[in-house]
Amino acid sequence: MSAAPIDLPRWADTALVPLVSVAAALVIAGLVVLGIGESPLEATALLLRGALGSAEGISFTLYYTTNFIFTGLAVAVAFHAGLFNIGGEGQATIAGIFAALACLWLAPLPGVLLVPLAVLAAAGGGALYGLIPGWLQATRGSHVVITTIMFNFLAATLTVYLLVEVIGKPGSMQPETAEFASHAILTPMHRLLAPLGVKLPATPLNSAFLLALAALVAVWALIFRSRLGYAIRTVGANPGAAAYAGISPARITMVAMAISGALAGGLAVNEVMGVQHRLLLDFTAGYGFVGIAVALMGRGHPVGVALAALLFGVLYQGGAELSFDKPAITRDMVVVIGGVIILFAGALDGLFRRVVASLLRIGRGD
Repeated sequence: MSAAPIDLPRWADTALVPLVSVAAALVIAGLVVLGIGESPLEATALLLRGALGSAEGISFTLYYTTNFIFTGLAVAVAFHAGLFNIGGEGQATIAGIFAALACLWLAPLPGVLLVPLAVLAAAGGGALYGLIPGWLQATRGSHVVITTIMFNFLAATLTVYLLVEVIGKPGSMQPETAEFASHAILTPMHRLLAPLGVKLPATPLNSAFLLALAALVAVWALIFRSRLGYAIRTVGANPGAAAYAGISPARITMVAMAISGALAGGLAVNEVMGVQHRLLLDFTAGYGFVGIAVALMGRGHPVGVALAALLFGVLYQGGAELSFDKPAITRDMVVVIGGVIILFAGALDGLFRRVVASLLRIGRGD
């Protein structure tokens, strides 16, 4: 007999359950830190200081947050359609190829045209690579989880071939393209804000952060304020009822996966056009997989995705600083902390829903 579903108020399901799961994960992480002879409170203070204690730390944190917003939104849109897109890495990789080709081939164009075209090329490449698994599931019954996993490896292999045999920098032993023209890259945030009198140190943070904020608003409007978003949520909740109402689950599956892939392309925009200024191997650096945890913790809502992305941005930046100040706490341990948060937010979600439900009943005196 299956357990009865746990009904929670929307605010509790969206905010309180993730908060409890993160708190529990941090308690476990604190025990690990204590076990190696370090103070959990001191380690937490160092982590927060490294991530939020200076303009440089905040800039790096927001740079990581930008990547996690794009990948988290990519997973969230697919979630709403009842799909589990774990191909963000591959979709971002293909988006990077498209963006790089646009930056290299359209270099004679002025920056005011070149940059938007390259961003659109990245979104189009990611959308195409997301559409294919969606089409395979909609028309052939191939499960999107399996196909997106396979497509991650195909994208990585294609990138190696292109960088070594086709578009690699002439005379270079490194698998990378030539550096893009100066007018083909995104403006660093410290330069963008300088005319406003805001002084920031030079960091990887760039105008892709503003694109990420715009993507949050756009996804909210799409999912919760548009007919297409209603169709996506209907198919995700009950494909049979959606078909009965005249909504094509096959079409929505393909559209949702294409939108998801386009959002994953934002990772390529940030890294390829905003930071590296060229295409190179493994620029995705696992951000696509972290996006799964971001979407889970954020309950698929753009506000939740933004907060979860910021949390992981703090962990990434603060963890790097913590490993410098406390060599016993390595960067791998910080990755483990992130993994525990992913475990608690995903696999143990039902457990924490029961905990929150019990707390709410106690609070009401039930």
